[in-house]
Amino acid sequence: MTYLYVVIVFAILILVFISRGMIIVRQASVVIVERLGKYYRTLDSGIHIIIPIFDKTRPIHWRYNKLDYRGNVVVVNKVEDRIDLRENVYDFPRQNVITSDNVSININALLYFQITDPYKAVYEIGNLPEAIEKLTQTSLRNVIGELTLQETLTSRDAINAKLRDILDEATDKWGVKVNRVEMQEILPPEEIRTAMEKEMRAERDKRARILQADGEREYQIRVADGEKQARIARAEGEAQAKKLVADAERQAIMLIAEAVKDSGTDPAQYQIALRYVEAFKEIVKQGDKTVVLPYESSALLGSVKTLGDIFQKS
Repeated sequence: MTYLYVVIVFAILILVFISRGMIIVRQASVVIVERLGKYYRTLDSGIHIIIPIFDKTRPIHWRYNKLDYRGNVVVVNKVEDRIDLRENVYDFPRQNVITSDNVSININALLYFQITDPYKAVYEIGNLPEAIEKLTQTSLRNVIGELTLQETLTSRDAINAKLRDILDEATDKWGVKVNRVEMQEILPPEEIRTAMEKEMRAERDKRARILQADGEREYQIRVADGEKQARIARAEGEAQAKKLVADAERQAIMLIAEAVKDSGTDPAQYQIALRYVEAFKEIVKQGDKTVVLPYESSALLGSVKTLGDIFQKS
């Protein structure tokens, strides 16, 4: 019976020893193992066996961001025995910085980083997340302190790139790769924001008035150009019409001249006869009931007779 108890106790100790000595590491994670307080090896993903009495996993201080019931970002500190090799993001609390023109602004930054060397991340720095946060805050103050408020508001990409280069170089000895830094919010004081909004409205109104003036000017130019083209077209039409009329009259005169020439009549008498007939037509068009013929009415009759002879001969 005593032997059975010894076997049971021994089996329990073996199971405890195996359970404490077997470590399962998930994908994209590593575990730092120390033997007798000294770095021994780094365990990759998979199943590993260690000696529980001599080997221990190195505890690591880590920081997580989570939302509370009010929707605010809360920082939670934990002690982990595993290092996550995936890209991590830190949403740092909003901090106050001062620009080169002495304007105090609040900036909220995001930092994306990835651990590339777990050994350095554990043994080169005491608290990696806190160190990265403090380094980001001080670097951000230095970068913003060299810029004016206007440059800060309009140079987010340049600020992000400069911060990324500074942090990546500084954290390289910690085994960390800073992939990118993003400025979420840049909040000037309330009076500055009000003045900027007024300035923006004034600028928009000015651009609107300029666009309206340009539109009116373009409209006037187009209208004037249209009127000019219309006048040119009318002038060309009138000139063409006059040319056609002149050609027709010339052709008629040539035909009449040929007829006069063939009839043997004096062209001068023919012209005088035409003048008499046209003058008589004008007198009749006046609408008077009484028409007074000139003393030389015989000349008019002779002219009519002359025209009749011409047309009979032609």
